[in-house]
Amino acid sequence: MSMIERVYEKAKRDPKRVVFPEGDEGRTLLAAEKLYKAGICVPILLGNVERIRAAAAEAGADIAGIETIDPEKSDKRPFYIQSLYELRKAKGLTLEQADRLVSDPMYYGILMVKLGDADGLVSGAVHTTGDMLRPALQIIKTKPGIRIVSSSFLMNCPNPELGDEGLLVYADCIVNPCPTAEELAQIAVTTAATAHDLCGVETPRVALLSFSTKGSTEHELVTKVREAVRIAHELAPDVLLDGELQPDAALVPEVGASKAPGSPVAGRANVLIFPDLQAGNIAYKLTQRIGGAEAYAVLQGLAKPCNDLSRGCSVQDIVNTAALTAVQAR
Repeated sequence: MSMIERVYEKAKRDPKRVVFPEGDEGRTLLAAEKLYKAGICVPILLGNVERIRAAAAEAGADIAGIETIDPEKSDKRPFYIQSLYELRKAKGLTLEQADRLVSDPMYYGILMVKLGDADGLVSGAVHTTGDMLRPALQIIKTKPGIRIVSSSFLMNCPNPELGDEGLLVYADCIVNPCPTAEELAQIAVTTAATAHDLCGVETPRVALLSFSTKGSTEHELVTKVREAVRIAHELAPDVLLDGELQPDAALVPEVGASKAPGSPVAGRANVLIFPDLQAGNIAYKLTQRIGGAEAYAVLQGLAKPCNDLSRGCSVQDIVNTAALTAVQAR
């Protein structure tokens, strides 16, 4: 059974409510049909109900039985307006502004998650990451003790000798361009939790990557990674975590033993933390395109799960992301 199939099985055991702010988008509607009929989650579609029905007919999606909500006409609209106002009035938000924002399916959906009317949210077939992340940070905020939202890519590699029987978890690949040492440490600790809780990796072994291994090169960029390792050990002393490590030292047992003898991670890493966004984004795309890996992305660090899609996503991408969101919500 593949990693994503295991995710489906977990999601089906306790189907969660996943809200889709892009309720009148064709691929989203086809994905909602699949999710509903397979029992992976309970999809909720947001938008003008007539437009949703017309878009479903055009896409050939059967949405019978799937809940649709128009934020403009919802019975909960007054409660959501007041709730948003209370959450943001200290930042200068007025009731009139809250009224306008609640009409936006993105804000409405994020409020549903915040207030417990949905367990998670998926968007991105139309909207950018920022369109979703800004209101999510304003309303849902981050988990206690975590001050940064980041991304993990679950890389299902064809080579079972890599990582955890072929599974490698990469971070951060889409959110933070140039994290500080403290942010890098938080990303490392959060990603270890993602590997364990979402992917079922029994023992995450986290490598903070660099172009240096254990002092082979001196540079300010290497110093940042070393400092991140120190902070991460303070944040999560029980997590197996080491660095700075070059990728071959992190992944290849012989190289790890040679370059970093005695390391609990070198040569056996299953979680790879990249020093910046350029490295992470390039690495995941090369692993996917050249290495033949399947790539699944999730956001981590938010108090409740909200996940982003690529605007070029397929129907299956949306199904996969919703399943991952449902398992995160458990």
